[in-house]
Amino acid sequence: MTNPENHSTSPKSWSAVDRIAVVVATAGGTGYVPRMPGTIGSLGGVLIYLVIVALSLEALYIPILAALVLVGIWAAGRVETIYGHDASRITIDEVVGQLVTLGFVARSGAWAVGGAAILGFLLFRFFDILKPFPIRRLEQLPGGIGVVADDVGAGVYALLVLVLTESLAGKYL
Repeated sequence: MTNPENHSTSPKSWSAVDRIAVVVATAGGTGYVPRMPGTIGSLGGVLIYLVIVALSLEALYIPILAALVLVGIWAAGRVETIYGHDASRITIDEVVGQLVTLGFVARSGAWAVGGAAILGFLLFRFFDILKPFPIRRLEQLPGGIGVVADDVGAGVYALLVLVLTESLAGKYL
């Protein structure tokens, strides 16, 4: 398969910048998992979240997320010239969307963090697959922005449901 910019899917033809972009866009290779690469990419986002919490780096959450969004947009845009727009191998968008879901809910204690991670993961995958309005439209934006924006949208939907769920659970438990 060759793309409009004449890049090849053969790694032998990739430049050093292409190789870096592929590592980032595939979230360290999760995009190469043969089945459910988006789900595996999302689990990568959960792992990053858990590491940030375990190391008490919550103050760096927004800068880390912002950096991943920007680098993810660049990498996804570059890699789609190799694999096509929003190809299943591009999973950095799932990582970012999952981090949007999990990063803005206050919680403490291992059970609360673990429960939020599991529920947030399930909610994000639900909204990422369902793509309710206007997420599908975001997907149509050009380049890496469209690749990442729909997952950020799914992350926002999942975050809202997660916050509501935690609020109601706190009220009634």
